[in-house]
Amino acid sequence: MSSTISRFPETKATTRWPDLPLYRTAPRARILLADDHDLLLEAFRGLLEPEFNIVGGVSDGETLVEAALALRPDAVLCDISMPRLSGLDALRRVHARIPGVRFIMLTMHNDPALATEALHAGASAYVLKTSPSKELLLAIRSALCGREYLCPLVREVQPDAATSEHVDTTEIADISPRGREVLRLLAGGRTMKETAARLGITPRTVAFHKYRIMQRLSLRSSAELVQFAVRSQIV
Repeated sequence: MSSTISRFPETKATTRWPDLPLYRTAPRARILLADDHDLLLEAFRGLLEPEFNIVGGVSDGETLVEAALALRPDAVLCDISMPRLSGLDALRRVHARIPGVRFIMLTMHNDPALATEALHAGASAYVLKTSPSKELLLAIRSALCGREYLCPLVREVQPDAATSEHVDTTEIADISPRGREVLRLLAGGRTMKETAARLGITPRTVAFHKYRIMQRLSLRSSAELVQFAVRSQIV
């Protein structure tokens, strides 16, 4: 079942950017929200509405592309890990049609390799979901002013062999489509119970897919499983 675009009413007020001279004002930037957690969509809307026009909210990557082309926002606040189409793939599709849209990528993964890939793909900012709200606001303001923003927590982490090694594409091909969907949700922070409910299967089936993938790839822990999913662009 396809997702719908939640449209929010816009206001006509103006706001001042903190890094511009005080005598200059700019129209409120139009922001599109994209996250597959409804509670987070509402939380982001509440946080951003005092300063920005929130023009809509979507819960999957395919609908994000449709909404961006229809609503033409100034910026998109986008979860990297989403159903149907990843945030990075959605970014690439939108930029192919509307290159000027700023993308602020959100993720749970403190991975410099993923951050680098996001910025190379055209993202303006990369922020962790564990970051304070003032940092998210700073990232959005920076993106709208044409500057890149990388979360300080990500900058502090140095890539290691686990995150920079080449991924054998045959390893990904060996994973079934259902297994990849299970891996995407688990690596994106879902519990086995949540993953099962999302896919309409039992937690036992989720566990079966998880441990089958780990055995096939010789992974020893859930952390290594997440690292593989990130390197393979599954999340």
